[in-house]
Amino acid sequence: MASAKPVVVVTGIAGNLGSRLLPLLADFSVLGVDLHPPQTDLSLQFERMDLGTESCTRALYEMLRDTRPVAVVHLAFVIDAVRTGVLDPERMWQINVAGTARVMEAITEANRTTDFGIKQFIFPGSVSAYGPSLPSPATEESAMAAHTLPYAIHKKQCDEVVQQRSAALRGCSVYILRPHIFAGASVENYLLGAFRGTPNGKGSHAEKMRTQGKRLPCMLPYGQQYFDNKIQFVHVDDMARLIAHILHRDPEMQRLTILNVAGRGEPLTFGRCIEMAQAKLVRVPGKWAMRLVLQLLWKRQISAIPPEALPYMTGEYIMNTDRLRGFLGKEYENVIRYTIADAFADSFKTPSASAQSGTAK
Repeated sequence: MASAKPVVVVTGIAGNLGSRLLPLLADFSVLGVDLHPPQTDLSLQFERMDLGTESCTRALYEMLRDTRPVAVVHLAFVIDAVRTGVLDPERMWQINVAGTARVMEAITEANRTTDFGIKQFIFPGSVSAYGPSLPSPATEESAMAAHTLPYAIHKKQCDEVVQQRSAALRGCSVYILRPHIFAGASVENYLLGAFRGTPNGKGSHAEKMRTQGKRLPCMLPYGQQYFDNKIQFVHVDDMARLIAHILHRDPEMQRLTILNVAGRGEPLTFGRCIEMAQAKLVRVPGKWAMRLVLQLLWKRQISAIPPEALPYMTGEYIMNTDRLRGFLGKEYENVIRYTIADAFADSFKTPSASAQSGTAK
């Protein structure tokens, strides 16, 4: 009689990355955790849970004890406050930072009190944890200097939580993946929204603009350096493939593995991104003027880009991914299939067109 598939727990299963990861986990029995079930026809068990509440720690532990998973993939994270409706900063912190600590506490307790042992814990961090202006490409040992933007600060704090608590997970290999900006037809985030010109606010004016198919212009301060600033992307499907690859390989002997993640090839300049997006570019007198415009668009609920994102829209922060290439070895190009340029270009296709062209694998 064939043995049952090993169980993998995925928090944030209803998010974009979760939905791209799920089809790659046919060899596992997937237990998804989220506030709402994912829209999928694929087989999985679903548990509704709010990681922003203290009581979830006990519920998580009992779930892990009863289902005996081999791995936990922690994707639950509030990125876009407007789109998710989580506008309270304390509530956002409770979900993002405290929620990460609660997941790790539940794993620690499960590994302490049971004999099966969770062998892998995977957490996607972010390039934003390094900060918005770097003098050279960040390595995994570079200091984390996120500031201003709550999303980036929370990613930095979560990264620190995972590092500090990794040793307590009792025999569990811990992976921190620090991806650059997600790209792809199915992805929505601040930077892609800026290049797409998406009026993604909740106000009536934004809704009218979307109905009429109007785009906001792309905005940069005067100065050639802003046009020349370099940026990297990673296709969300490559990130999903990387997580699936880790789940299918033996746990690492070392307790903690940290990997910068970006697409293959050279970074793009902001100027090249604007050209590829066929966006209208508006130059403003300086960063102060750009902040005023972002504040106006935010206040009028035309744009969902928070003014605090300004440093990440005007700075240069790229990463060295040599460690990732060495980690994947001969599987590198099979996992990271998109170049940075191709990942960005795919962001301007419709999801259905991307799938039909065979690029959303």
